[in-house]
Amino acid sequence: MFDSMRAAASVDDGDEDNVFVRTPRTRAVLLVTVAATVVTVVLGVLTGTAVLLLGLLVFLPAFASALCTPRQTALVSTWVSAVVVVPVALSGERVADRVVLALFAVGFGVLAVYASRLRISREGALVRLRSTAAAMQRQILRPLPLLTDDVLVDGVYEPVQQDKLVGGDIYDVAATPWGTRVMIGDVQGKGLAAVGMAIDVVGAFREAAHREPTVTALIDSLEAAVVRHNDYADQRGEPQRFVTAVVLGVDAGADVQLVTCGHVPPYLLHDGIVTTVGAGTAHAPLGLADLVEEARTVSWFAFPPGATLLLCTDGLTEARAPGGAFYPLEARLGGHVDITAGRLTRSLVDDVHGFTAGAQQDDLAILAVRRAPVRVPE
Repeated sequence: MFDSMRAAASVDDGDEDNVFVRTPRTRAVLLVTVAATVVTVVLGVLTGTAVLLLGLLVFLPAFASALCTPRQTALVSTWVSAVVVVPVALSGERVADRVVLALFAVGFGVLAVYASRLRISREGALVRLRSTAAAMQRQILRPLPLLTDDVLVDGVYEPVQQDKLVGGDIYDVAATPWGTRVMIGDVQGKGLAAVGMAIDVVGAFREAAHREPTVTALIDSLEAAVVRHNDYADQRGEPQRFVTAVVLGVDAGADVQLVTCGHVPPYLLHDGIVTTVGAGTAHAPLGLADLVEEARTVSWFAFPPGATLLLCTDGLTEARAPGGAFYPLEARLGGHVDITAGRLTRSLVDDVHGFTAGAQQDDLAILAVRRAPVRVPE
């Protein structure tokens, strides 16, 4: 019995049929089908109710439709229909009941094959959607780590909706004639509208970082991009959004330029000490400059060799434990001051996942910035 089904499944009918006998999932369906048939037949013989107990097998195609390809489901359905219909045809007692049972077996088999086709179609659409989202993510957010003449940037990006792959958190790194510019930001809100704003801001950064000689001029370009996006949103009747951001300017000098626009300030890790930099110099988020009179200015801080700058979004600082406590980022950083950039960000992600018991509440972006191991000479 088992060999006949295996032989039928191995007929050259494309890769999907070969999967039936190779993958653990479909192999399990095959074993369950055979085992259920054997148990039902044995019990029927022992109790003298073989024909009636065979009716329980009509649910096996539904089980197969949830796990197997349509052709594999058709194989299980054909098997069950044969096992049920043949004894019914040979029996001369209670003909009407047995005919109804046979019709149910065939009908459930047909429905199971249709359900399997529908499931495969939806899974294919989901795979194509995820492939498109992955391609979009690679265009919006460059894969990490990134190395320039000035810095090595490593990090982790996790959208709260894993199936979308792209969220409202953004980052980018640009090697320019004036040094390396690093940006991390967070678009207000969620959904496709937030992703649209993220695309505009990242695009504006990539263009302006190579055009503007100063960090403040770069920030003004980002502000203009957010304002333009909000103007288009107004025309479509959508709400306006702002963007919090941090932009760094790093060159061969000992100091780093910093502009903070309503965002979580960076942390400097050096010689076992964790320091918040630029905490008192925050400006209005991008898109809200018209609401304040103060112009955005650059602050400077020392970035010595061997130090690490940690940039993150509020998905890390506002992560909550099941009891409601916020993630104590600065305290947790104390135990991660002397490790590589990649290990630092990944260990923080693992730590916050444990702190929140795996309940991620917001998009999460973390960047660790270190001086480049060897600066390329001019």
